[in-house]
Amino acid sequence: MTRQVFANIIVDISHEKLDRTFQYIVPDGLRDRIHAGSVVMIPFGKANRMTKGYVLQLSEKPEYDLSKMKEVQDVLTDESQITCEDRLVELAAWMRDIYGTTMIQALRTVLPVKKKMRQKEKKMIRLLIDKEETVQRLAFFRQKNQRARLRLLEALSDEKEIPYELVTGKLNVSSEAVKAMEKQGILACESFKVYRNPVHMKQEKAGTVILNEQQQKIVEDIVRRGKTSGKRVSLIHGITGSGKTEVYMELIADVIARGKQAIVLIPEIALTYQTVMRFYRRFGERTSVIHSKLSQGERYDQFLRARNGDIDVMIGPRSALFTPFPNLGIIIIDEEHEPTYQSESAPRYHARETGIHRAEIENALVVLGSATPSLEAYKRALDGEYNLYRLDKRAKDSALPTSHIVDMREEMAGGNRSIISKVLGEKIRERLKSGQQVMLFLNRRGYSGFISCRSCGHVIMCPHCDVSLSLHGNGRMVCHYCGHQEAKPVRCPECGSEFISGFGIGTQQAQEIVQKQFPEARVLRMDMDTTREKDGHEKILSAFANQEADILIGTQMIVKGHDFPNVTLVGILAADLSLFAQDYRASERTFQLLTQAAGRAGRGKEPGEVVIQTYDPEHYCIRTAAAQDYAEFYDEEISYRMVAGYPPVKKMMSIHGSGRQEEHLQTAMEYLRKMVLRIYGEHKGNVIGPADESIARIQEIYRKVLYIKSDSVRELTEIKSRLEQYMEVNEGYRNINIQFEIDM
Repeated sequence: MTRQVFANIIVDISHEKLDRTFQYIVPDGLRDRIHAGSVVMIPFGKANRMTKGYVLQLSEKPEYDLSKMKEVQDVLTDESQITCEDRLVELAAWMRDIYGTTMIQALRTVLPVKKKMRQKEKKMIRLLIDKEETVQRLAFFRQKNQRARLRLLEALSDEKEIPYELVTGKLNVSSEAVKAMEKQGILACESFKVYRNPVHMKQEKAGTVILNEQQQKIVEDIVRRGKTSGKRVSLIHGITGSGKTEVYMELIADVIARGKQAIVLIPEIALTYQTVMRFYRRFGERTSVIHSKLSQGERYDQFLRARNGDIDVMIGPRSALFTPFPNLGIIIIDEEHEPTYQSESAPRYHARETGIHRAEIENALVVLGSATPSLEAYKRALDGEYNLYRLDKRAKDSALPTSHIVDMREEMAGGNRSIISKVLGEKIRERLKSGQQVMLFLNRRGYSGFISCRSCGHVIMCPHCDVSLSLHGNGRMVCHYCGHQEAKPVRCPECGSEFISGFGIGTQQAQEIVQKQFPEARVLRMDMDTTREKDGHEKILSAFANQEADILIGTQMIVKGHDFPNVTLVGILAADLSLFAQDYRASERTFQLLTQAAGRAGRGKEPGEVVIQTYDPEHYCIRTAAAQDYAEFYDEEISYRMVAGYPPVKKMMSIHGSGRQEEHLQTAMEYLRKMVLRIYGEHKGNVIGPADESIARIQEIYRKVLYIKSDSVRELTEIKSRLEQYMEVNEGYRNINIQFEIDM
């Protein structure tokens, strides 16, 4: 006898039923067709009105009296009945399976605007009477000394139609006076709904862009592939300044011509300003933007515009991936290597993998672009999973910048203890004299208090994990991968120098030093502090683009995607800071940052130069970044990954645990480790940890992580499912938050 199956269903998501599920009986005839994420028709409410629902999970346990439960009536498979929201729910179900979150969390991610906002209204006042009557009314108002009504009628006699806020504001006419004139039939107050539009710029006519031969071939080939059933994911590996954006725009133009829409993902809000300007010039008001600094009303309106077909292009960071376009044609992920595409809260999804899966559901194209592709994407392209295209020439025939590597150990030996080397200082002075601009990049990403020697550049590394040891407040150095600890040395173990300590400098300190050394320079700083306010990025970048400053100092947000033709010098201060981060990707991240930073120089008519200041000039990621040689870097880095068994050679799942009681959390994570070994055996998967996270405690919440390596994503998702079942029946996990993250 077959067991009865029940479906837990969310009903009518658009009306905010996200936190409430209803259980239905699954008839035998539908059992094989229903799964998590299925769109079904169900009788709902006292009147049993047929309503669309979304299956969250199947169960063999009834939650209610069987006599009071209703049956699922049908499973929707007809494409004409399935909406964009339905496809997003299907995407949420996939995210739940891969990333081990709850279906509710996944739904809240893919349907980001849950609260219906009141739509903004615009009121206009329109003149109803003819010219002759207007003259008569004006004379009457003058005679009766009704000055407010006189002002309003005089204004209307000139314009015929005036915004209501202008009347009550600038003209200082009360709402009572307006109502009185409306009753007399002199004017009409009309309201109509308008969208809140975060794009505040005048549309300029875009100049004609003529693609070079490389760009044109890429566009033609990707368009051709879009019309076939072949590989629909493409990676464009283009050097900095090679014109990837022009290729994106041509592809979008083709998609729009076929009645479809486009999503363009960018890694940082800081990139929004210049990127939106370029797309807005090309595609006009049918371009919009979404990011975290918009108001709830602005965010709501942008998704409403997309759903209603009022825009064709949505630009934004990770969350823009879930724009509810009715007929999505292409997803473009610019700077696809950026770590900001990885979510750090549940579900811990990666925009690249999630975007590719959404494109499969929607039958859309995916284009990844980068001058420094992630090893994961590049390996898949080399293995034939993606189409690989190369742009190895700058679009405007400008040359790549000349790079200089400065050994800061020699600077210190020569008595220079400033953050500005002699070479960089001389080159800054040259630019200030010639009226050219300078960008100074402070490489702080990944900085977590590592210990290095100022005399020889030696960094204290973990003897087991090939990552730097992190300095903690108690003077102990800790590895956040395996838990190894040791005391901070008094002298450098390599050269015996006493100049060994934590490494770090802030952007504000750097600005003060630069301003003191170059008092005649106009200096701008761009970091989290200076960009907190709304449009903070836009204001700083706009000022620098308008040459209101000579030097721009900042962290990674200044070096990606920006195009300033007058910048001819980029100085990279402390290139090593990200090299010794607590991450197996530290060398890759450093290479990407340095290459992207170097690419900001010489994008106009004048040649560019880059000065890379480092304590480790022989490191392969420093050398290859200076040479802008991605292929050599990839060959070297992938060999290390093969030896260590890290992605993309192997797949890896991180299990992040957090809780208020450290001992309880440690015990819970140890049991997860034992469970993995019991299920699969130690020979099957490489299990590392548990160890403290890079930041072991935040707001009294302790954080630990466990790593599991495998040859396949399927095996990792099976491990995840078994661990979820194990935690569900063990009360010890009730007060602990566990999140899964899979590097594919």
